Amino acid sequence: MARARLFGSLCGLVFLVNLARIVFAPLLDVFITEFAIGEGTAGLIVTLAWIGSASLRLPTGWVLTRVPRHYIVLVAGVILAVSSGMAATATTVRHLMAGAFLMGIASGVYFVSANPLLSELYPERVGRVMGIHGTASQVAAVIAAPFVALTLLVDWRLSLWAIAGGAAVVTAYTWFAASGTEMPTAGRADRDFVAGALSEWRLIVTALAIVGAAVFVWQGVFNFYDLYMQSKDLSSRTSKTMLTIVFAAGVPAFYFGGDLADRLPHVQYLLGIVGAFAVSLFALTVVEGLFALIAVTAVVGFVAHAVFPAVDTYLLDTLPDSTRGSAYAVFSSAWMFTQALGSSAVGLFVERGYTYDAVFGGAALFLGALVLVLVGLERAGRLPN
Repeated sequence: MARARLFGSLCGLVFLVNLARIVFAPLLDVFITEFAIGEGTAGLIVTLAWIGSASLRLPTGWVLTRVPRHYIVLVAGVILAVSSGMAATATTVRHLMAGAFLMGIASGVYFVSANPLLSELYPERVGRVMGIHGTASQVAAVIAAPFVALTLLVDWRLSLWAIAGGAAVVTAYTWFAASGTEMPTAGRADRDFVAGALSEWRLIVTALAIVGAAVFVWQGVFNFYDLYMQSKDLSSRTSKTMLTIVFAAGVPAFYFGGDLADRLPHVQYLLGIVGAFAVSLFALTVVEGLFALIAVTAVVGFVAHAVFPAVDTYLLDTLPDSTRGSAYAVFSSAWMFTQALGSSAVGLFVERGYTYDAVFGGAALFLGALVLVLVGLERAGRLPN
């Protein structure tokens, strides 16, 4: 019961952590108007949130070799509460960027500490637990656009104040739940950060090679999805609904994807997901009509989000106790830096006159070619399972 209570509190905290990262996407058009900036600068605000998410993952991994994981989870909650309040008071673009960066830091510290903790709390059901935890995270993404639309009836800052207040309350409850739970001892063997990470370099590089480019593209796609749909002559309200559909499709992707990750060969499953994402993204650039866009949007959202529980299960289920925290922190840090650049890249291409269809279509073709190369390497036995 105590372990289930802690798991529930972590699902609540990950909901807020992910909402803090996603909330900026439906606010981009507000920022463009409020602060008189262009798409490139607006994209940089989002990029800073994701760079923040990547920036302290490596140091956090080192700290985890000396401090219990649940302590760092609590620190992440405190950072989120404080930084969200800071962003809510922003009066300049630089102030807002600083707040977004710190909110990103909170998410990075959280995921590096919470994911290994969960895999050790439930070692026999890693994929299942990652899927449920990811589902809680994804629900935040689903409600982000309507949540922002609702707060805009008062003030866009209200969305950030709500995250700050929620983080304070849930962090306090997580502390209470953790104090009554017997923590796993598996992580105690992971005491040499550098040696642990270096010993698993082939696994880390393989995971990055398979999913790195995909999440770079996905970052740019979903943060500009609202504006992308508007470029296809959809109304602002309809385009925000399409963004919601993208994230809603991720809920079953996490829930069922975690189970599938437990049952299917890890590498082949990941390659199949990335290939499906490339095909569906290319289809999105050529289809016309509202109903066709809705259908392809749902497919894109499903396969893109299925990547996350699959890669987490691949690593956390494969890494031994003695290197799990260290190696996962290195992978997570590199992966997040890869993701963080996606929004700025898309914003810069659009500002230079390229259409969204051209940018996303080119990205889909690149991903497809990359998957073919990786499939060849896998067939030749060059990728570790």
